[in-house]
Amino acid sequence: MTNIESAVARHYGSAGLLDRILAGLEASGVDPGRARPEDLAPVDEFHIGGREATVHAVAKMSPRPGQRVLDVGCGIGGAVRYLAAEIGCRVSGIDLTPEYIAAARALTDLTGLGDKVDYEVAGALAMPFKDATFDAAITIHVAMNIADRAGLYREISRVTKPGAAFCVYDVMRKNDAPLVFPVPWAASPETSHLTTPEEMRTHLDAAGFAVEEVEDRSEVARDFFHRRLAAAKDGPPPLGPHLVMGESAGEKLRNVLVNIEAGRIAPVLMLARRKAG
Repeated sequence: MTNIESAVARHYGSAGLLDRILAGLEASGVDPGRARPEDLAPVDEFHIGGREATVHAVAKMSPRPGQRVLDVGCGIGGAVRYLAAEIGCRVSGIDLTPEYIAAARALTDLTGLGDKVDYEVAGALAMPFKDATFDAAITIHVAMNIADRAGLYREISRVTKPGAAFCVYDVMRKNDAPLVFPVPWAASPETSHLTTPEEMRTHLDAAGFAVEEVEDRSEVARDFFHRRLAAAKDGPPPLGPHLVMGESAGEKLRNVLVNIEAGRIAPVLMLARRKAG
């Protein structure tokens, strides 16, 4: 693991994460032993838009039952479990953070999806998969920490089959104005590596992907954050992103909204397809 990868893993790592989630389930009136993937959505879908954004991104990919799908930077497995439970895909998730993978495995076992899902602690720049393994791939709010975008997309291209759908949902830069930190993906500029949609097109094309669609989801994000912040006025719910992001979750989420409303960043969804040859 490189120094940057270690720094990113430390940023996201959190002791006791699984115990907090299980306690949150119980406080929500859910028996952890009978938890369904949708019961976990408030905590395991902690990207902008939550479960609704995952459903939207997966629909763009049009995956089919039985296909092998890769989630690069899977966190605690929300999108992985959605793909397995709702679509019937065989899904592999990788993440740098051991605590996330440990929680992902335990939560997947609780929801009875262990036979459809596998997880690995691994970096996105050197994945433990053979060439042309996957029918589709997705990455949600991951590349903001990766400076070597060219290497990232080359590696995803390597492990996907020709014709594979690749969905990217990331925060992207709209101009060179400095961001307000901390944000969920970085406490300071040192581990924040945002690109513009135009730069993304260049990287994806060079890696062997043809971009089919680009969607700026800023309006969706504004509505999402205003709803979330209004709901949290009397304190956080039993299950929510604060269990993953810690005590600074509120500040980080407010700063994302500030940066979006100032026109510095935007959550952008890109659908690309692996070129033949």
